[in-house]
Amino acid sequence: MDLIDNSAKAVPITILTGFLGAGKTTLLSRILTGNHGLRVGVLVNDFGSINIDAELIVGVKDNVISLANGCVCCQIRDDLVESVVGLLANQDIAVEYILLEASGVADPAGIFVTFNDPNLRDRIRLDSVICVVDAEQVFAHPEYPPLMELKLHQIGFADMLVLNKVDLAGPVQVEKVKSWLDDHFNRLRIVETNYCEVPYEILLGVGRFDPVRADLNLHALEHGCADPTCHDDAHGHDHRGLDHSKVFSTWSFETAQPVALEALRETLRKLPGNIYRAKGVVYSSDAPQRRAVLQVVGRRVDISIQEEWGERAPRTRIVAIGAAGSIDASLLEDTFGSCISAPENVAARI
Repeated sequence: MDLIDNSAKAVPITILTGFLGAGKTTLLSRILTGNHGLRVGVLVNDFGSINIDAELIVGVKDNVISLANGCVCCQIRDDLVESVVGLLANQDIAVEYILLEASGVADPAGIFVTFNDPNLRDRIRLDSVICVVDAEQVFAHPEYPPLMELKLHQIGFADMLVLNKVDLAGPVQVEKVKSWLDDHFNRLRIVETNYCEVPYEILLGVGRFDPVRADLNLHALEHGCADPTCHDDAHGHDHRGLDHSKVFSTWSFETAQPVALEALRETLRKLPGNIYRAKGVVYSSDAPQRRAVLQVVGRRVDISIQEEWGERAPRTRIVAIGAAGSIDASLLEDTFGSCISAPENVAARI
């Protein structure tokens, strides 16, 4: 049986959901105008709702706005799959990541099923479903129960929730919202923010935080910087204008001993709720001659077996991103360490 997962080369797609006014457009604008170094294709319902500075627009053609940072903004047609496939087929764009904004009143179930279609796996990989919630207005219109049911359904399909406008809502309201969420959902990853200021490393699972492209520059990430060219231990800035240390913390795990994939999957499913995303390359006892790539966002866990190690020394290197100051390094070290396989399990598979 071929161990290689062909979907590993597919373009990742994130579905962005959330009720009207939650802040999805603000989040999309940040990505479209951000200096993240990625060619991101964003599919939206209406260009007019997104304010893009004129000097950033380098071209408009066939319902596609090209931006100076390499991003593109496209209009969603009735057929979502046709829109995505058309974006991928555009050789002038060559997108590395796709963000799809669902309508504020859309039930994400159909979109979720569409992009989990096995026939699309060689071109598109569903990376995550992220829901934006307005912390201040989430309980608005209690006289109309279907609205609350829709919001719960949008949250229920999400791998991670962005709880927006927390300053506006105030601490009492935020705790009320979190208690409400706890009553309905288990192990929901929640990122609290204002103006949707969420680090790209959490939102986008490729680019500078991709272990395949950047080979997990642990030095840079451990010092609060996602730029693999940065080696300044003393710096306290963020190249994209967001102070990493105030938003999230990073933790890394590295071992030259092989790990058991099933044990690793179980560990990842039980990660604390303050861990938002994890990525890495894995030296496994299941397929020791091939690299495994790990991708975790919120509650979604994906491990794919890829090419042979070749001249590279087999080694597991994993980075996790969580809420600032909330990562228990000792607990994670013990937990991931428990996944290491006995030597005889490796020899049997070589």
